[in-house]
Amino acid sequence: MNIVLVEPEIPQNTGNIVRTCAGCNATLHLVRPLGFSTDDKYLKRAGLDYWHFVDIRYYDSFEEVVEKAVAGHEGVKPNFWFATTKGRHRYSDVKYTNDDYIVFGKETKGLPEKLLADNYNHCIRIPMREEFRSLNLSNSVAIVIFEAMKQLDFPDMETKGSLREFDSDYLEGLEK
Repeated sequence: MNIVLVEPEIPQNTGNIVRTCAGCNATLHLVRPLGFSTDDKYLKRAGLDYWHFVDIRYYDSFEEVVEKAVAGHEGVKPNFWFATTKGRHRYSDVKYTNDDYIVFGKETKGLPEKLLADNYNHCIRIPMREEFRSLNLSNSVAIVIFEAMKQLDFPDMETKGSLREFDSDYLEGLEK
């Protein structure tokens, strides 16, 4: 799975998205210009110690992302989904594949309307109140990627947890 951030502006959002991508084994694609330095302390703090789990790639344009995606898939363009409040489809109504790219715009303006118009059948939306402008970028990424992971049956993800201080015998006794 691939998450694309086009010109993100807020380091804490991108740091949180790094952490989300790490937990989902997703590649993060960052399109410049970035509204912060990749050495920013808030970016690093938000991503905690998960940076080494994430494949982060940098680009100078969205077109470069598409070119490299096509080249990496033997000349076939993978699915690109464009998250926007202007989307025609609910994010939960589309069928995701493991090779998809989910594209998000900058916090203050979203994605360019021309890009959305050219890809309108692949624009997705998170439902919310009509008078509500938008959700936080890092929250939006988490909502959409976990829907995609759910549809893919959480590939390479731990789906069952366990307590650390209590063994299975103790827990089984509680179920009786």
